[in-house]
Amino acid sequence: MQQLRDLQPVIDQNQRLLQHLNTMPHKPCESRQLISEIIGQPVSADTEIRLPFYSDFGHHIQIGTGVFINANVTMVDLGGITIEDSALIGPGTSLITVNHQIDPKHRRELNISPIHVKRNAWVGANVTVLPGVTIGENAVVGAGAVVTRDVPAHAVVVGVPAKVVDHI
Repeated sequence: MQQLRDLQPVIDQNQRLLQHLNTMPHKPCESRQLISEIIGQPVSADTEIRLPFYSDFGHHIQIGTGVFINANVTMVDLGGITIEDSALIGPGTSLITVNHQIDPKHRRELNISPIHVKRNAWVGANVTVLPGVTIGENAVVGAGAVVTRDVPAHAVVVGVPAKVVDHI
């Protein structure tokens, strides 16, 4: 992985774009254009991202078509976040791909691991998804859950930590 100092220009640019995105009024097409600049790839016209939207790096986010991301979503994306087609992300959700080491001598060192939200998954309101988690196709994550492990396809998970309670 690149050293954090090497990434600083991208992080600084991301923060400038996010500030502009989140503090000025925009038409949907203007918001999509700014988010496209933040993530470094086009956002599909049938994808909706409600503001405010937050990320720490931006360029490690991939968003499919027909995705809906509600307001106040935070993506700590240094480890990479992939959101496949038709996925839904609820308001106040945090997708976190970065963690710090437990050992106090190495606490400022980062562990990064990607998050993958598969096709047609629904991540409810105020969910926290931790590094390295894959949320399976058509899965549902109930509001307020903390997802520490992979969620199987077609599963419904709830709770802290999230546990499978049903299959669809």
